Amino acid sequence: MPTISIFYGIIIRMFFDGHIPSHFHAEYGEFKARISIETLEIIDGSLPNRSLALVLEWAVLHRNELREDWELCRKKKQPKKIIPLE
Repeated sequence: MPTISIFYGIIIRMFFDGHIPSHFHAEYGEFKARISIETLEIIDGSLPNRSLALVLEWAVLHRNELREDWELCRKKKQPKKIIPLE
């Protein structure tokens, strides 16, 4: 599962050939969540409130890049790194 960004201890990843809906995985410590790219809703899992807020802020800024990475992963190609939240 390629890592596409890391910020504030949060790791953002995508699986190759992931299943629909388009989504990414966010991990913070022992917490893990799968988040829809289109709706930014948690599909499953959980994150602490502050971490979730940071992930959603980052995802809003980089939604088009997330969509592009999703398509690359669906084609089993290496996704591009996305700049972290600053």
